[in-house]
Amino acid sequence: MQSLTVRYGTATDDTTRDTVLVTAQEIYRRAAEPAPPVLLDVRWALGDPHGAEHYRAGHLPGAVYVDLDTELAGAHAPGAGRHPLPTAQKLQSAARRWGISRDSTVVVYDNSGGLAAARAWWLLRWAGVPDVRILDGGLAAWREAGYAEATGEARTRPAGDITLNGGHLPVLTADEAAALPATGTLLDARAGERYRGEVEPIDPRAGHIPGAVSKPTGENLRAGVPYFKSTGELRDRFADVRGPVGVYCGSGVTAAHQIAALAVAGIDAALYPGSWSAWSSDPSRPLATGAQP
Repeated sequence: MQSLTVRYGTATDDTTRDTVLVTAQEIYRRAAEPAPPVLLDVRWALGDPHGAEHYRAGHLPGAVYVDLDTELAGAHAPGAGRHPLPTAQKLQSAARRWGISRDSTVVVYDNSGGLAAARAWWLLRWAGVPDVRILDGGLAAWREAGYAEATGEARTRPAGDITLNGGHLPVLTADEAAALPATGTLLDARAGERYRGEVEPIDPRAGHIPGAVSKPTGENLRAGVPYFKSTGELRDRFADVRGPVGVYCGSGVTAAHQIAALAVAGIDAALYPGSWSAWSSDPSRPLATGAQP
């Protein structure tokens, strides 16, 4: 695992936030520039297979639809979890098709507070795309600002020439995730009832990785609206986090949102890609239940 740090430093709130998030107003302004951002629509939710239909019904003008299950995940393999990382080669082919080049600014969004779009944000940064932002508030923010939407399929963009390779962001193996609580903080980003083992709607066993701390991803957002909390609020939320830091969720999707929120707060974190779907499918791995790590 790469070295991780808690890096609050003296940066202003805007400095840390603007490296991760972007506003609808900024996207609208930049859309008129000679090299506008590449917009990726990552409409996805567990149990909702109709992301492409939602996209065609209304999306940011020029945005390309990205299918999380097929384009932001690799081939299924025993022990790899429900959304294993794709190979860098597969992701590169998709990124070029979306129109991404080395000098592109990429903006990802969804209609669920970034819970799905953050997977694209993390994955593209892991593979070496230098400038990727999440639209804070997603499609709701665009609509709230009163900007026009497009329907149907987006016009095909010229192919990009980005070259990708993995390893630009840290990841954890199952063994590293198991060992992390002894030296740092392992965060479980799932809902509290899944962490406690009260319910498990999809994975083989209920509970959490021993030593992991519950920090549900949904609490990164402001109450009742799909916007990230302020930088100060996120720093308060993660004030008890000590490095090195790792994050897991059900299958490595919403954990990326937690990593984005941590980044806004000034904290580096590693992703355990297999997450609970991989851990719980291995009967040799222990589990814990209840509210305590």
